[in-house]
Amino acid sequence: MKPLVIALSGINATDNPGPGVAIARSLKESGRPVRIIGLGYDANDPGHYLKSWIDQSYLLPYPSKGWKVVSERLQTIRNETGFEFLLPNLDVELPLYIKYANELKIMGIRCLLPTQEQFDLRSKANLTVLTDAIGCQYPKTECAYSIDELYKIIPEKIDFPAVVKGNYYKAYKVYNHSSAVEKATEIAAEWGFPLVIQKYIEGPEINLIGLGDGQGELCGCVCIKKQTKTDLGKVWTAVTIHDEQLIELAKSFCKTTKWRGPFELEAMRHQQQIYLIEINPRFPAWVYFATAVGVNLPDRMLDFILTGECNRDLSYPVSKHLIRFTQECVGDWDLFHDLITLGQQGAS
Repeated sequence: MKPLVIALSGINATDNPGPGVAIARSLKESGRPVRIIGLGYDANDPGHYLKSWIDQSYLLPYPSKGWKVVSERLQTIRNETGFEFLLPNLDVELPLYIKYANELKIMGIRCLLPTQEQFDLRSKANLTVLTDAIGCQYPKTECAYSIDELYKIIPEKIDFPAVVKGNYYKAYKVYNHSSAVEKATEIAAEWGFPLVIQKYIEGPEINLIGLGDGQGELCGCVCIKKQTKTDLGKVWTAVTIHDEQLIELAKSFCKTTKWRGPFELEAMRHQQQIYLIEINPRFPAWVYFATAVGVNLPDRMLDFILTGECNRDLSYPVSKHLIRFTQECVGDWDLFHDLITLGQQGAS
């Protein structure tokens, strides 16, 4: 059987990992023949060198370069590899691909993307409205468009400890103005403004990974409780749990927004209430945990792209334990050299 050729991004499997490698691994273990094309933004992204899961890889121009540059590169890669499916896995990419979804279709590239309205609804700045609609708590949140505004927000509007977040990535718990300014400056230098300032909620962090069908139904999910995290807040160890309240929240999210595609709910449980912290518009980096316990959501997403249907079973085992670890990957320098000079490697 001819393999499905799938291009995916987010192959930066570092201390701040993207979901791409975990999705590639899930698809490789699905039982269907697939060929995975990795799309990276840095020659040092580990996914370029993990040949068990990613067959061939290319460098992409940053989304900030605009659609013309990005689409020309995608067309070149498509001409060379014949990929039919594109799975963008980074928040910063999605606005560009959503805006030009019709152009991707014309190019013969199939995706499963939310609409721009759906994407905007779950933004950190708009979650107050959405959480009211889906029936859950949301920590007091303010947006700062400069460091000066930060001083007006904390502690005048939000007490310490607070959480300083980028609009796309990174979040830090801060205890005073000095640490708030330091972290805010760091995030703004990398991702710009606005910054999101949020009241810190004490309690265990619980997350849910899910897939929406675009018609209001949840097509699969797994809930976890984070046990330990990295300094960047990424899960290091976790356990699967059954949290009916969080699952009902995911159902309400899908029903209210008609969400189409993968998502993650990040929440805190405090005094028997769930506080929704953020909604990620793609699979999280821990997506392989769901696959390993029997819920292969990337494969279900591929089914949905192919047929408009997929397995909708919401069951999964509880008390399964995730432990991440670091591992060295040793290969030929020529692979790195090819990426730097040619923008690709592993060509057949």
